Amino acid sequence: MDFGGFGPRGRRQWGPFTVEWDVRADGMGGGRGRRRMFDGGELRLILLALIADQPRHGYDLIREIEERTGGAYAPSPGVVYPTLTLLAEMDHIEEQAAEGAKKLYAITPAGQAHLEENAEQVTLLMGKLAELGTVRERTRGGPVRRAMGNLKVVIQSRLAHDEVDADLLHKVAEIIDEAARKVERL
Repeated sequence: MDFGGFGPRGRRQWGPFTVEWDVRADGMGGGRGRRRMFDGGELRLILLALIADQPRHGYDLIREIEERTGGAYAPSPGVVYPTLTLLAEMDHIEEQAAEGAKKLYAITPAGQAHLEENAEQVTLLMGKLAELGTVRERTRGGPVRRAMGNLKVVIQSRLAHDEVDADLLHKVAEIIDEAARKVERL
């Protein structure tokens, strides 16, 4: 199981649903060329299923997906709002009367029929969201987080001196690599 990679908004992505980003020279995730967590059709079904549960605003949908994944994934507004527009054009959702400037969307009979036609895929997609949240929760282990934080502080402190030579860097890297191999064998 792959537990590495960077997710949306530069967040760490955990579990079997890693989002792949282009890597810039600095090693951080790039903005262009990344694959989305869900393709357009999948995201349409997820949004439609969430709207079927209850009428929602676009931002509510983003928060709900983020909550269901334990913070591991949140689609960007630049993906969600055009998808909502498309769902409205397909007559799967319609705008409801709402206070303020936010648009509240509700499912239409055509949207409900579309969900029913794709019930198996919707179940799989909602399961994917839940699994992502479960994997994220399992990897939040308190003692492990504490130990990782401790390692980070010690390494930063030790390498903060001007006299750091290549030999020391190689020794530190070997210790970290050995720890990784031992954890992998558990």
